[in-house]
Amino acid sequence: MEQICTSESSPSLVDRSGRSVLLDQAVLMLGVSKRTVYYRIRQGRLQTIRTRCGSQRVLLASIHDLVRSQAPTAPRPVLSEALTGFTS
Repeated sequence: MEQICTSESSPSLVDRSGRSVLLDQAVLMLGVSKRTVYYRIRQGRLQTIRTRCGSQRVLLASIHDLVRSQAPTAPRPVLSEALTGFTS
């Protein structure tokens, strides 16, 4: 008989490590490709956990940390302002 594993079947794992999301959800949250999420995991910029069934989940705290680290320190000019003087 096949065992179906869900996050509900292993809540203690999620509770100990903090809130987490599926890789596909992390892709949507970050607006990047799945490959980029895997690169960030390999670089140590995203932290993951493994469920009892072996699926990998990304910790929300690491997503927030990554977004904060990539936030621009100074406001960027709007494209129309950057192109001022180049129009005819």
